[in-house]
This record gives sequence, C-alpha cells and structure tokens, in this order.
Amino acid sequence: MRGGEGVLPFLFQALHQLYYDPNIENKNLAQKWLMQAQVSPQAWHFSWLLLHMDKVPEIQYFGASALHIKISRYWNDIPADQYESLKSQLFTHITRFASGSKIVLTRLCVALASLALSMMPEAWPCAVADMVRMFQAEDSNVDGRARCLALLELLTVLPEEFQTSRLPQYRKGQVRSVLAQECGSVFPLLEQLLQQQDSPGFIKQKVLKCFSSWVQLEIPLMDCENLIQAAFTSLQDPELFDTAVEAVVNAISQPDAQRYVNTLLKLIPPVLGLQEQLRQAVQSGDMETSHGICRIAVALGENHSRALLDQVEHWQSFLALVNMIMFCTGIPGHYPVNETTSSLTLTFWYTLQDDILSFEPDKQAVYQQVYRPVYFQLVDVLLHKAQFPSDEEYGFWSSDEKEQFRIYRVDISDTLMYVYEMLGAELLSSLYDKLGRLLTNTEQPSTWQHTEALLYGFQSIAETIDVNYSDVVPGLIGLIPRISISNVQLADTVMFTIGSLSEWLADHPVMINNVLPLVLQALGNPELSISSVSTLKKICRECKYDLPPYAANIVAVSQEVLMKQIHKTSQCMWLMQALGFLLSALQVEEILKNLHSLITPYIQQLEKLADETPNPSNRLAIIHILGLLSNLFTTLDISHHDDDHESTEVKKLPVQQGPNPVVVVLQQVFQLIQKVLSKWLNDAQVVESVCAIFEKSVKTLLDDFAPMVPQLCEMLGQMYSTIPQVSAIELTRQLVHIFAHEPAHFPPIKALFLLVTSPFFALGLLSGFCMHGALKRKPDLFLCSNLDVKAVFQCGVLSLKFPEAPTVKASCGFFTELLPRCGEIAPVGQVVHENGKALLQAVLEGIGGQASRSLMDHFAEILFALNKHCFSLLSIWIKEAMQQDGFPSARVTPEQKENFSQQILSRERVNKRRVKEMVKEFTLLCRGLHGTEYTADY
Repeated sequence: MRGGEGVLPFLFQALHQLYYDPNIENKNLAQKWLMQAQVSPQAWHFSWLLLHMDKVPEIQYFGASALHIKISRYWNDIPADQYESLKSQLFTHITRFASGSKIVLTRLCVALASLALSMMPEAWPCAVADMVRMFQAEDSNVDGRARCLALLELLTVLPEEFQTSRLPQYRKGQVRSVLAQECGSVFPLLEQLLQQQDSPGFIKQKVLKCFSSWVQLEIPLMDCENLIQAAFTSLQDPELFDTAVEAVVNAISQPDAQRYVNTLLKLIPPVLGLQEQLRQAVQSGDMETSHGICRIAVALGENHSRALLDQVEHWQSFLALVNMIMFCTGIPGHYPVNETTSSLTLTFWYTLQDDILSFEPDKQAVYQQVYRPVYFQLVDVLLHKAQFPSDEEYGFWSSDEKEQFRIYRVDISDTLMYVYEMLGAELLSSLYDKLGRLLTNTEQPSTWQHTEALLYGFQSIAETIDVNYSDVVPGLIGLIPRISISNVQLADTVMFTIGSLSEWLADHPVMINNVLPLVLQALGNPELSISSVSTLKKICRECKYDLPPYAANIVAVSQEVLMKQIHKTSQCMWLMQALGFLLSALQVEEILKNLHSLITPYIQQLEKLADETPNPSNRLAIIHILGLLSNLFTTLDISHHDDDHESTEVKKLPVQQGPNPVVVVLQQVFQLIQKVLSKWLNDAQVVESVCAIFEKSVKTLLDDFAPMVPQLCEMLGQMYSTIPQVSAIELTRQLVHIFAHEPAHFPPIKALFLLVTSPFFALGLLSGFCMHGALKRKPDLFLCSNLDVKAVFQCGVLSLKFPEAPTVKASCGFFTELLPRCGEIAPVGQVVHENGKALLQAVLEGIGGQASRSLMDHFAEILFALNKHCFSLLSIWIKEAMQQDGFPSARVTPEQKENFSQQILSRERVNKRRVKEMVKEFTLLCRGLHGTEYTADY
C-alpha cells in the first residue's frame, strides 16, 4: 500500500472494476484488493479524500465504509489525542452529506456511532446529548429539515451499531446502561416531532424507526409510554402504519417489559381499540392491515400473558384481548391464499395454556372455568381453518401454496395435541360426537372437507396421546368404514387416523378386521402411497402377534403392489420393513415359505443383473433390490429383541430352534451377492447397499448371526484387499463389537482385524472406527504377533492432524483407550515409550491452533491419560517440545509455555475438569484470543 494520495489512482481503478467491469474474475480481484485497502494504515488518509463532494456516491461510500471499519475494528490503533479531531471531522462530513447521498450519509452516521460507542462513557460521557445539540444548532448552510433527518439517521443507527458491535462483554453492559440513560435526550425530541402538526410523513416515519431501534436497548417500558401511545395514533395513517406496527411490537416484546405491569394494563385499551379497524380491514381484504394489528395483539398477549393473568381484577379486559386474538385465529379465508394472519396466533395459545396450568390449584381452577369454553371454541376455529378448499379452488393453488397449507395444518395439529392437556377426554368425546352426527345425518349431507377436518383433529391427538383407555375409540373404529371416501385428501387422513390407533388395535385385536381391508385396498393407490404404507407398517409393528390370520393376504397384496412398481423407492423400503415385522410373529416354516415367495422374483432379477455389463440403469436396479432385502432383514426378528413393551410379553412365541430364517436366506444368496460385488467393487453405493444387508441383519439378529461370521469376514477381507470403503469399515466395527469376545469367532475376526490395521490401510481407515471398539471389547487383538502396533499408532498420530473433526475425535478416543493399556499389553507399552513424544507433539500442535477449538476437550483427554499412565516420560517430552521456537504458536511467550507445562504436571493433573480448563486457557493464548469477546461463550 502507498500513502493516502499515491494510492488514489489504484483505488479508483479497483472501484471502477468492482462496479462496472462485466468480467467476474476482475470484479473478484478488485473486491479482494479493496478489502485489503480498507484495513491498511493508509485508509485513515485516503478515506477523507474519497469523501470529497466532487466524487461519485460509490467512491464516497467506499471512503465512509473504510472509516467505519477502521474505527470499529482497529480502535486501539487510534491515539487518544486524535479522538476529538476524528469526532469533529465526522460531524462536519455528516452535516455536509445531510442533503447529499443517502447511502453515504448512513455510512458516516454508522462510523460516528461506532466512535461514540468506543468513547463512552469515559472519553465522551454525554455523547447522545451532544449529537442532539450539535444538529439542533443553527447552521445557515444546511436546510433545517435535512439536519433533522441526519440527526434521526444518526440516532437510529446508534442502537443498531451497538447490537452488532465487537465490544468486549464487560464494556457492552456498561455502554448499554449509559445508552438507556441517554434516552432522556432522545425521546422528548421524538415525541415533539411526532406531535407537531407540520411534521411531514417522512420525518414521522423516521421518528418511528428511531424509536423502534432504541426500545431494543431494554429501555424501561414506562419511559416509552408516550411514544407507544403516539405510535398507536400513527396506526390510523396508512403511510405510517407498517413502521408504527414495528415500533409498537418492538416496544411490547422487550423481555424486560413484564416488570411494568401498570404500563402493560394501560396498553390493553388501545389494542382493543384497533378491533374496528381490524374488522374493516378483514371485510375489505386488506391483508397487510389485519396482519399488522394481529401482530400487535399477539405481541401483548404472548409476551405478557402470565403478568396479565396475575392481575385477577382485570380478568375481563384480558379475556377481551384473548377474544380479539381468537378473531385473528379464525380470520376468514384459506391460508396462505386469502389470509396469512391466523398462523401468527398459534404460539399464543400454547403460552396462555402453559401459564394457566402453572398456577397453584385454586387460581388454576378459576382460570380453567373461564378459559375451557375459550379452548373448546379454539378447537372449532382451528378445525374450520384446517379444512381444505373446494376441489375446484384447490386445483388452482400453486405447489408452493399447497406446501405452505400442509405445514400450516401440521402447526394446527400440534396445537390441538397441546390443547388436549387442557381439555382432556372431553375433547375426544366432542370430536367423536360431531363426527357421528355428521356421518349419520342423512338430511343434511356434509362436505368431505368437514369430515376430513374432524378426523384430522382426532388423528392429531391420537398420534401422540395415549388413547388406549378412551371410551370413544371403539365407536370411531366403527364409524371409519362408514366414511364415503371420494377424495385423496380424505382417504389420506383416514389412513393416518387408522395408523395413529395402531397401539389401541394391538390391545383390541378383534377390531383389526374393521380397518385392515381399507388399508390393503389403499395400498394399490399410488396417490395414497405414503399414508397407506406407513399405516400398514405401524399395524404390522404394533399388532404383529395378532396378524398371523391375515398374513397370507397382507403378503399377497404387498407382493402385487411391489411387482407393479406403483410406489416410490422409500415407500417400497417401508413396505419391506412392514413385512419384516409381520413375518417375525410366524412359525419358522411359515416365515421361510413367505420369504421364498417374496424374495424369489428379486433374486431371479438380481441373477440376471449380475450377468450384465455394469451400466447406470442396472446399477439403480441392483441398489433397489439390495435395499429391499436389507429393509426386510432390519425388522425380521424371531428372537424379539425389539419387543420392549410389557403388553406383548404374554403374546410372545417361544424362541425358535434351528437356524434363523434370515441366516438361511443370506446363506442361499451369499454367492450371488459376492458375484454382484465382484463386478461393482469400485462403486461406493453398491458396496454400501451390500454392506447394509449384513449390517442391518447383524444389528437385528445379534448372536443369531453367528453362522455367517466366517463367510462375511472372508468377503470383507477381499473387499479391503481391492478397495477399502467406509461402509465396509462400519460393518467390520459391528462384527468386532458383537463377536470379538466369542472364542469360536475369534480367528476370522482376528484375521480381518489384522488386515484392516495393516500399515497399507490404517492411514485411511483407522479414524478410531475399529480400533476404538476393538480396544474396549477385545484388547487381546493387540497381542497378535503379526499386528503392527507401531504402524497403527503412527496412523493414529497422523489422524490427529486431519482437518475433519470426526476423524480427530475418533483418533483421540483411540488414544484415550490405548494409553491405559501401556502396562498390561507389552507391545502397546513399547510403542508408547518409543513414539509417545510424537503423539504429544501432535496434541500440542492441535492445541496451538491447528485444530478446531471444539476439539480441545478431546485433546485434554489425551493429556490426562498421558499424565496418568506415562507421567515421568511426559515431563521430559513436554519440556523438550516447549523449547522449540514458535511452538506450538508464535503468539505465546516462553513464560506462558513454561506456566502451562507446570500446570499440566502439577498436582491438579488428576482433576480432568481442571486439565480441560488449562487446555482451553492455553489454546486461547496460542490463538491470540485471550481476553477478547470471542472467549465469552467458550
């Protein structure tokens, strides 16, 4: 960088490139150069030159931005004796730009705001009052209105700059309290400007924005009363409406506002006074106005319901506010097409209910009496809002609108589920009565939308609440077959409702036949794919011990739809999981018979694909078939490992003797899978799909998988020898975890383990995957004569330097498991003795700044383990390491390094928490962050 004047031609050229050059590379280069220029020492000089009035706004803006960056980020570079001249220059330029470019004016105001924040309170105790005085002083050169706007701009950006400033935490609290006191210089001016009859609209708008900015500094609500009332008055002016809404909402929503209950009570009448304006807006379809008024009502109700409920003598005015919010919830029209307001209110109903239920019993009883009818009304309103529009209207909706409506209905569903806590079983009875009347009333046929909404309400509750003891569910199950399903949305909801009652069906199996035919029929409809398949899966999971009489039918229908390929891939996988649950409850012969008919077509297809030359289309077909098999084996569990609820205990079948059906099938198809693998070994996704079959089977079958272990270890060995894949490592980890302790399976697993940990593979594969698990489950593996422990150790050290956090974490885990074995496993002790210094070096490099700060606890664990198991060696290694110049960071002094070494070796080394604190403290010193705001949340 050159001096201020000399650098100007380069600046102009770079700015011209940035703004006008069509070449994107030139733009990027210019931007990079300009960013360096902004932070250079010369920026103090050239910034003022760029602000000359003869320059174009883009150049002036860059000058103002450079000043802001220098003041906000490099404050400590400014000598104290230059503060006043800097302040004076900024005031002069702001006055000069008051009638100039708006974007340059704003940037200069931000720079002055940053200066004020850095100087207050010591160097500039009355900063805000001085700003007001400076701009109110007569200046013949500048128009009074322009000066007023410049002052308002400065006062608006000051709190905003505070919120984003890089002040240290202790300074932030100090400056916040000074600013809160200084509002005494700002608010009277704002009130005066709002009340003046001749104040133009754009000034009033700026005043409201300024107030909005200041209230976010947690100004006491009572100090804001006059301005809030003035903002309410401004709501009548269409030009000021949006800004006034923002100001009122920001003022009401301050966390501290609930301390000022009297002021909050004073705000209820003006909010209620907006109801007529709200009704007119709704009638005329003015969505912006209704939205804004709703935001105000909800801000008061949601943020302060507890404080306002506590004022028992004012219960009627708060109830009136609640009813106003109810009006907003039920605002006419379909969300999001004809209205966007109702969704704003949903969180309020959660909050109000939580606050009512948090009162002591006597007070709660009083409020329950008042608000239970309100919540019953809310249920009616929400179910009305959840109704679909007519088919014709819905046909015109965009896909985005349909998706927004779906999410809105999910929010309504969550609210209904929550309301059940308040209303209890009476809510289900009410929904059931309405549905019963609807379906049995022949005189007034109802629309499908009405039926669907009531069912949706029921399903919303049944999905998460235990309805097993509800006396209305049998009636509902009886009503479902009477529903005339003429519409996809209704059919979907019928399916999801049946699914939500699957646990109840498990306790009342006699009712399964009422609904199962509907589900199987829906299975053949592609439009009902998600709802029908997920419902069948739930029924098969929850009711599997009652399904054997229906098993043949379920398998036949499922096979048919799978063969017709009417479902997407993910639903096919769910369907296979459903069949896995179903088959788990059958006798072994039945399972094998069904498996044979279910899998044979896919095996035949796979045999054909295995003979073909690899290409993209047969690749997808192979992955699909392998996925179907692995999903089937995920849930097919005849030993019932997954049955964890007691209700099924009585129904459990005796554990079968003989080989597991899944193992029988896997052994039959093993050679075919090997054949597929041999052709696709370089394709990570095919390898992953093959491994998934075995991994899911191992997880489900556990010890029952034992007969497959030798074959699988051999196959994994071949895979490693050709091209190691991550999915194969994970499968190896599973095998080691489950079978390494079994003497019968130790030889094949040992052979596989040695292959994985050979120096050739270890670097890429170690990452703690197999090693960490192996050390925990089977330390004997490290006694194998042909295991190169040194190579494994060195790979672990290398892994500590990897950029990926999971790899580093896993390697740290490996070492924290390995180091305690120094004494008991001779090869490990020898390797640590010879290579421990390299491990310490890598750990210190990570702490010194090479690794993410989030990993410091993991490095501290290694230091703790070294301390505990190799103390005498550690004291030598750490001294030698710290003698290196600039190690582990150039930012730490020899004294700081010595201090850290002594701390680590002190008596406190036995306290793991203290060791972690020492490491965190030292890493901050190494990174130059100690004592900065970045350490606040560390």
